[in-house]
Amino acid sequence: MIRLVWVACVALCLSSAGVAAETRPNILWLTTEDIGPHLGCYGDPAAKTPNLDALAKRGMLFNIAWSNYPVCAPARTTIITGVYPAATGTGYMRCSRPLPKTIRLYPESLREAGYYCTNNSKTDYNLPVQGAVWNASSRRAHYKNREKGQPFFAVFNHTGTHESRIRTKGHVVKTDVSKIRLPKYYPDIASVRRDWGQYYDNIATMDGWVGKKLAELEKSGEADNTIVVFYGDHGSGMPRHKRYPGDSGLRVPFIVYVPEKLKDLAPKEYKPGGRSERLVAFIDLAPTLLSLAGIKPPKHMHGHAFMGKHQVAGPKYLYGFRERMDERPDLVRSLRDQRYVYLRNYMPYRPHGQHVAYQFQTTTTAAWHGLFEAGELNAVQAAFWKPREPEELYDLLTDPDETNNLAGSGEHKSVLERFRKEHRRHTLAIRDVAFLPEALVETISHREPPYNYGHDAKRYPLEKILDVADKASRRDAESVPALLKAVASKNAAIRYWGATGLLVRGKGTVRKHRALLRKLMNDESPSVAVVAAEALGRHADGGDQANAVQTLARYADLRQGSYFAAVSALNGIDVLGDTAKPAHAVLKKVPTVDPRVKRATTYIQRLVQTITKP
Repeated sequence: MIRLVWVACVALCLSSAGVAAETRPNILWLTTEDIGPHLGCYGDPAAKTPNLDALAKRGMLFNIAWSNYPVCAPARTTIITGVYPAATGTGYMRCSRPLPKTIRLYPESLREAGYYCTNNSKTDYNLPVQGAVWNASSRRAHYKNREKGQPFFAVFNHTGTHESRIRTKGHVVKTDVSKIRLPKYYPDIASVRRDWGQYYDNIATMDGWVGKKLAELEKSGEADNTIVVFYGDHGSGMPRHKRYPGDSGLRVPFIVYVPEKLKDLAPKEYKPGGRSERLVAFIDLAPTLLSLAGIKPPKHMHGHAFMGKHQVAGPKYLYGFRERMDERPDLVRSLRDQRYVYLRNYMPYRPHGQHVAYQFQTTTTAAWHGLFEAGELNAVQAAFWKPREPEELYDLLTDPDETNNLAGSGEHKSVLERFRKEHRRHTLAIRDVAFLPEALVETISHREPPYNYGHDAKRYPLEKILDVADKASRRDAESVPALLKAVASKNAAIRYWGATGLLVRGKGTVRKHRALLRKLMNDESPSVAVVAAEALGRHADGGDQANAVQTLARYADLRQGSYFAAVSALNGIDVLGDTAKPAHAVLKKVPTVDPRVKRATTYIQRLVQTITKP
């Protein structure tokens, strides 16, 4: 029934738009993985990208485009739904959470509007896909297989720039590494420059691929009927880019070409060879595609269409998100406008540079961290590996590397307050469910879509939870009474943030309230028990510390809790180092697979290997 209603709505929208099937544009998306705006057309002298430079000269590039998430799976989930994953519980790396039936994947709408939709070939969505989303999704998928006269939407994804390709063994670097401008936060050593050189080499190869795809389009005779969009799927695969929720991890190259005969569908500011100052993000892509097809985007979509019949004014801010990255839990929210970027770290006791095993396979990551361990970095280079401030504010005009935190600057107080206010407004507006611990989000997802739970104000009192989370992460002593009140709440999420706040404040606060934390280690919520145990494990001594290790080891066992509670417990054990050695023998015997968890299947195994490594 729902599907029939949707078809009728699509038909009505097309009719009202007056768009005949034969005049609707073809749309070609050329995407590549793990690159920032390191292209010649963006002014990078180290880049060799003649094909993309030519495309930008014929079309228009966007100066500021964000991927919303700084890693592939949640970024692609943003695109395919047009809804922020923070609202659907799908922002955690390689999770799989159900959507409500009211949220459909955009290719389904395009197909019902008559488009032939192909994906060649990456999906990687953090949601279970039911039915045929694409007409074809494989390495053989191609618009040439459509019916004669049928409009097409085709995605071709290049994988040769992926993070893993930076560490290809035996590669001979062709880029002149002496011409590469290293960000201030990197140590300037040969291995770092070599990795960057290989990165630029991969971009040059990708540019050749773009040239072939554009030549293929010309040969097909459809170039004059086809809008071309090129973008990267998030920042570069280098550390402090990919997975980092600031501008270096979220900013991507974004180029649009609109043929003359389709100029009425172009962005209002479109000018061949021009640059758009409009803020765009992946959240805008689904509504933009529907708009190009003559379909009015549904109200539940969070983005703004920037092309087509239903384009609207651009936003004043872009929004970034970081939740669990592989085996490492986190919660960061970020915003940027034309000049500033703001990061809100809700787990400031963890560094930006958490030990993600996959990322540490890159030479730069391991070398950089090794110099940190040896005490051979300056303050700017070492900051990535240290606990964070609750808030970060950077002026990208004067500090494009995001190294001078202005959050404590009196001169920038009004800017900080503006971003704080907008962050809170946006969090409440989208009903961000990541302020629940992930173990609870997973439990909810077994019975209903987290989106539905998040939009039920009675069950999910987000304003109250956000208030406690804000106090918990700020380290001030004045908020401790509110945290003590929070841990007595009937709401598990509020208790969780109350306990987190005690952990954040460190040794003095933890030892003062150790009796309360002992009680919380027996909380009915595994998430509360784990964070209380981590607090005592980090900052208590003697019997309290030993009991904390035992509690963490107990919850690391899937037979005692849940998969994501176990992931949190193992992170708590990892940070304790030698203090947690009595638990190592137990950890080697814990089960590592939960049959209910479909995608994040290796993270417990990775953590156990990291913790117990000799």
